[in-house]
Amino acid sequence: MRHRSVLLVSILTVAWIQATAAQPGDADNGKEIFKACRPCHQVGSGAKNGIGPSLNGIVGRTAGTIPGFAYSDVNKEAGTKVLAWTEESLSKYLENPATFMPGNKMIYAGVKDQDNRRDLIAYLKQQPEK
Repeated sequence: MRHRSVLLVSILTVAWIQATAAQPGDADNGKEIFKACRPCHQVGSGAKNGIGPSLNGIVGRTAGTIPGFAYSDVNKEAGTKVLAWTEESLSKYLENPATFMPGNKMIYAGVKDQDNRRDLIAYLKQQPEK
């Protein structure tokens, strides 16, 4: 009986994780969350590099590849190892940038709430490349 309970809990946990991962983000809430990013990053028409790179077209882009931006060595190296900013990798990075990519220049504690990260990424997905 105990093994069945453990199996049931495991199955339900996997199903919950898959359902949570499949949920689309709320771009409107993501826009609100992005306000914390504005001091360093720009998006939208006319976005430019500032303290941080422009985030237009970030989803799907290779790390460290915006021309003219002075990335940290670790960010550039991640790009040479073909780290692509997928929704999954962005979520992990945004959760804790210093843990995901030790030595990067981004001084930000991260977005701890998974739903807020999903929403922020949904907003960023709406930002076209230059």
